Amino acid sequence: MQPRIDYRNVAPQGIEAMRGLEAYVRRSGLEPGLLDLVRTRASQINGCAYCIDMHTKDARASGESEQRLYALDAWRETPFFTDRERAALAWTEAVTLVREGHVPDDVYAEARRHFSERELVDLTLAIVAINGWNRLAISMRAVPGAYRPADASHAPR
Repeated sequence: MQPRIDYRNVAPQGIEAMRGLEAYVRRSGLEPGLLDLVRTRASQINGCAYCIDMHTKDARASGESEQRLYALDAWRETPFFTDRERAALAWTEAVTLVREGHVPDDVYAEARRHFSERELVDLTLAIVAINGWNRLAISMRAVPGAYRPADASHAPR
């Protein structure tokens, strides 16, 4: 696989704007491990190999278990996730697949049981960001494999 365009170098101001959203999300107070799960799950749904590679490496580097990462695609059928994580994963799926159900009321109600209004907006911004990164990486054919958690120079952002 060959990359199409090195979007970081072609549109640095646009990438910097996206990095600004990422910085906001990181400072939001949402748990870093929860954000790793959300980013990985959205990337799975979107089929973004680059981002799956990146975010599973980040998650493992932060102490996430292999078992939970392997089961993330089937999180509903496992006992490995907390109720808050389950609500976040359901919200992630609904927002990522917004065309399929316009984020159903029951998914919103469950998310609100576990997240304050501010947290839910911040979680949604995290989902918006990863969906944007997925679309950039997929359309420009970012090549997975080289990313290292301690070496942000390989990150698309």
